[in-house]
Amino acid sequence: MIDYALWEVIKNGNTTPKTTIMEGVEKVIPPTTAEEKAQKRLEVKARSTLMMGIPNEHQLKFNSIKDAKLLLEAIEKRFGGNAAIKKTQRNLLK
Repeated sequence: MIDYALWEVIKNGNTTPKTTIMEGVEKVIPPTTAEEKAQKRLEVKARSTLMMGIPNEHQLKFNSIKDAKLLLEAIEKRFGGNAAIKKTQRNLLK
């Protein structure tokens, strides 16, 4: 099943969380509206879906990335490879 809203969050990133500065410290305001909560839920789902696709031995390297868009970019950078590697991977899948 394809979840288009999930891919929108992965490709375009999530909306930035609301922040406020109190006593010189920047604090994140938790989501209050139903739309904000749904967006946060999609972000968590997108990140966990991407983390499930990473091999176990690489999980710790990517665990510190909290944004789904940045996580996808890091995965593509790490596992993207060059043309020869991609050709080998296609042949292995066949």
